[in-house]
Amino acid sequence: MGKEKNNNENNDEKQTRDFAKKIGHEYKNLSLLTTALTHSSYSNEMKSKGFKSECNERLEFLGDSVLSVITSEYIYLKLRDCQEGELTRIRATVVCEDSLFRFAGSINLGEALFLGHGEEISNGRTRKSTLADAFEAVLGSVFLDGGIEAAKKFLLKFIEKPIGDIVNEGKIKDYKSVLQQIIQQNNGEVLEYVLVNESGPAHEKVFEVQAIWNNNVVGEGKGKSKKSAEQNAAKEALVLFGY
Repeated sequence: MGKEKNNNENNDEKQTRDFAKKIGHEYKNLSLLTTALTHSSYSNEMKSKGFKSECNERLEFLGDSVLSVITSEYIYLKLRDCQEGELTRIRATVVCEDSLFRFAGSINLGEALFLGHGEEISNGRTRKSTLADAFEAVLGSVFLDGGIEAAKKFLLKFIEKPIGDIVNEGKIKDYKSVLQQIIQQNNGEVLEYVLVNESGPAHEKVFEVQAIWNNNVVGEGKGKSKKSAEQNAAKEALVLFGY
């Protein structure tokens, strides 16, 4: 039992140190990163074997707030001509699950995670929600270990380009993603897009779509494709919500 425990600890520490080098933060307390990389499935599996192992859910909670604060400050200072609603839409686009998943992929975060057997065989290393949550946990660990400046140094490498792309485009195109992020802030909310009409000849159809939130129509949009109609419906809903 003692030998198995030592082997597990040594392997975990090596995996953690290798990942610390990859992300470029020199940890004073490396165990924070180990925790950030530990999925609940692995933690539960280790506890069943008598080992102490904390999962990354608490660090994810912290990292979520750190992510919002740093991103908010950056776009507030960077985009001085934007009003509150536009800043909110930009932030929602940058910190959404899809973005965090891409950030995690760019540093091969999935390969560094400690997963239980069940998660391992069910493709947990590539699951979007798992990687997005783990990225927030890693950010939380950097914040606790090195403070807000260390967290900024880590995070800005990921968010500067997406924000720059938005500025260069001059507008946000993916209104659906922004609306979804806002709706998902409250559990149990249901948002769907319903095609209510299509008109015109086959080569030049016009689609009409309603954005429906909890059985209430919150936006309507038209477009030459269903996707563009949905985007326009989401855009109208954002205006209704004051964004």
